[in-house]
Amino acid sequence: MLNDLIKLVQNLGSPKILLAGDFLLDIYVYGDALRISPEAPVPVLKVVRKEHRPGGAASVAADLSALGAKTFCLGVIGKDMNAHILKSLLGADSDTTGLIEVPNRPTITKQRFVGLAQHIHPQQLLRVDEENDGALTEELYQKFEEHFKSLIIKADIVCLQDYNKGFFEDGFCRNLIKIAKKAGKKVLIDPAPKADFTKYTGASVITPNRLEASISSGIDIKTITNAEKAAEILLKKLNLEAVIITLDKDGAYLKTDSIAEHIPTIARKVYDVSGAGDMVLAAAAATLAAGIDYTNAVQIANVAGGIEVEKFGTATVSIEEIVNELISRKQKSGSKIKSIEQLTAQLDWHRSHKQKIVFTNGCFDVIHRGHIEYLGFCKKQGDIVVLGLNSDSSIRQIKGPDRPINNQLDRAAVLSGLESIDYIVIFEEDNPLNLIMKVKPDILVKGQDWAEKGVVGREFVETNGGQVVLSPLVEGKSSTNTIEKMKSLQKKEQ
Repeated sequence: MLNDLIKLVQNLGSPKILLAGDFLLDIYVYGDALRISPEAPVPVLKVVRKEHRPGGAASVAADLSALGAKTFCLGVIGKDMNAHILKSLLGADSDTTGLIEVPNRPTITKQRFVGLAQHIHPQQLLRVDEENDGALTEELYQKFEEHFKSLIIKADIVCLQDYNKGFFEDGFCRNLIKIAKKAGKKVLIDPAPKADFTKYTGASVITPNRLEASISSGIDIKTITNAEKAAEILLKKLNLEAVIITLDKDGAYLKTDSIAEHIPTIARKVYDVSGAGDMVLAAAAATLAAGIDYTNAVQIANVAGGIEVEKFGTATVSIEEIVNELISRKQKSGSKIKSIEQLTAQLDWHRSHKQKIVFTNGCFDVIHRGHIEYLGFCKKQGDIVVLGLNSDSSIRQIKGPDRPINNQLDRAAVLSGLESIDYIVIFEEDNPLNLIMKVKPDILVKGQDWAEKGVVGREFVETNGGQVVLSPLVEGKSSTNTIEKMKSLQKKEQ
């Protein structure tokens, strides 16, 4: 299944999306919060840098561009500098001719002031919004409908991103859906968090989150069964093709006339949920426009949304990131035992996600308490533990013709069952230097008994910015001692 998803993502092509909605500009002001103001009990922010990012429907446009789509934008902006900044951020893959400047109505901005704890870790302190969410004039709505009719001819699918900022007046929203359906185009909607969804009636798909679906359906969604009931209500009430309820840590629930499916996700380190819904809408639109079925489209959107929440603020997710995530899941669902080629490719992905690589090696012939505590120590040093396992032939070179007791496949199979180990690679040499040079670990771990003998690979690791850590030993515990004890017991029995 994961292989199929990888192929689908890699072959999305360049779908054309007509995107109408509330286009926002997100501004992030980063600074060091080092002291409290003498004027009031508030932190003083010493500005370090300022960032501008697309927000709202503009975030969806940026997400679509990252997925290789061409986007035709339709919405309101102000006649101000922020409008120019926003359009420049959208770039060449977004046609912004449908973004109409309206005097006396500012480009909607959300300005976030972010303190940097220890100059590194961002923490939002305050958000300041500038907007006018009143309805537009009839003349403007007519103008937008004409733009919509001219652009829909070029599009494969339509997205409506409703942030409840006054753009989607009920009648106007219904008219856009009718125009799109008449043109034979699917309409995907990320709805506003309001109880009344009736203006979305007749669309193809809505993608509410847990809270939005709860408000509109009247079902408090705490379980998958709740989600199923809510989706059923919305599907019938709004005459839709599909309902996709995003359920944060629980994944998503997909409902059509023929499908009722909970699509789980994996646990993530959630850093910031800003923009997750935008990413899901963009991924669903790009995949459905490429002809992918609903189930696979939601699977891919689920992955994309999960990657997005690990980033700070509104951020895009590329096809490469989605593919790498799917490859990672595929490899984790399979064997931990890798060839060096498989391993290095996987480690590149982990490094791209800022994960620390820990390496250790050994024979691990007869597993004992010392091994378990040692490998647990390794896991505490970083994120990913790679174990270089001596092959049978290399052990014979080191320990003599009677070793190992257990062959390399049996040893690797037993070690694979330990949570402290992420990957195992078997090597033939009598020392691991060549393997260490290919793995390029951030942390190299060996037992304390190597302090005087000298740790193989120390110079290479430290030269490349890594460090060597020596693990404490468990007294009296070793494979050799265990084997000798077994031999002694065998002699007594004879």
